[in-house]
Amino acid sequence: MNYDTFVDQVARRTGRSAEQAVELTRATLETLADRLTGGEILDLAAQLPAPLQVVVKGGAEAADRFGAQEFLERVAFRARVDEATARDGTRAVFVTLREAITGGEFDDVAVQFPRDYRDLVEPAMAPGATLRYS
Repeated sequence: MNYDTFVDQVARRTGRSAEQAVELTRATLETLADRLTGGEILDLAAQLPAPLQVVVKGGAEAADRFGAQEFLERVAFRARVDEATARDGTRAVFVTLREAITGGEFDDVAVQFPRDYRDLVEPAMAPGATLRYS
């Protein structure tokens, strides 16, 4: 999936402008990079469009273990949005991410999350979740 398609899918799934979808995507991927181990970040980045690889590769080598609430707070702060928008954006990015990457890589990412992330990750895991909106 190319960069423009990724951002367009996030915009459609959130009902937000392309500009806000870019910010939500960036903020979510930066926060995800904070949360994942270095090896998992590299595996994920390898399947993303170049502009998103740069965002993800900015993460630390060691995972920073924080819960779902802090994940949303970080996304909200980075994207300069309220928490509800951050939640919708994170879900949309996760669904789009699962659609964009292959080989079970999203599943490898999802298993690194504790149980309190269920609300954010399950929409991407649901049957039909990756069907493109028209």
